[in-house]
Amino acid sequence: MMLLTALALAAMFLGQEEKVVRKNPLAGDASAVESGRVMFRVHCAGCHGLKATGGRSGPDLTRGTFAAGDTDADLYRVIDNGVSGTEMPAFRDKLEDDDRWRLVSYVRSLAPRNEGPVPGDRAAGEELFWGKGSCGQCHRVGARGSSIGPNLTRSGRQRNLEYLRESVVAPDTYITADYATITVVTRDGRKIIGVEKGFDNFWAALTDLSGRYYSFQRDEVTSITREYRSLMPSNYGRLFSDRELENLVAFLASLDGGTR
Repeated sequence: MMLLTALALAAMFLGQEEKVVRKNPLAGDASAVESGRVMFRVHCAGCHGLKATGGRSGPDLTRGTFAAGDTDADLYRVIDNGVSGTEMPAFRDKLEDDDRWRLVSYVRSLAPRNEGPVPGDRAAGEELFWGKGSCGQCHRVGARGSSIGPNLTRSGRQRNLEYLRESVVAPDTYITADYATITVVTRDGRKIIGVEKGFDNFWAALTDLSGRYYSFQRDEVTSITREYRSLMPSNYGRLFSDRELENLVAFLASLDGGTR
């Protein structure tokens, strides 16, 4: 009986311990921030960019808000375990515990200070998104829209204002991972162009702008090429006025994963 009681108490203690929010033991340590910056460039910049403002596959980490949670413990957990279903790997076996906390310290140092309100009318921007811009023909927000292009449901949590605006007016500047342009020339001379849905040395899959899906083996066609350019129209800088662009970016910045 005493053994069972001891085991029960131990289990209860461990359960409570798991609920304790871990605090960064290196918080406020300037040297930890600098060490974290160096480690970030080695281990993280390939996906998140040298300045952590977002890369081909990693989101912007300078917003101060994150998809997997906003506490130091949340950041540590992501670095420790990775994120299932994404390209974020686990660093548990690659970095020591203190080094993972140094990365947390560095990411925390990137948060904006006294960030003002986002300029623009997001309600007007939403109308432009679904109306004049026809953005929903390629992009999804929540349950609405298409999956030809990147899902924008969490764009406000993942990207900063500069990135969002540049993605609208100069879409070739940032190409989201796995959304390159695939061009296939068939043996009868047809040219099929679409957004990458799969690609390797032997096979490619793509979706054209009408939403039609194609899959080809390399030995079945004349050529398959992949280019890191966007099929998104490049004329939005002329289509929208400065005020309209401001409103559209305000709408994109407001998207945090909630329903619309």
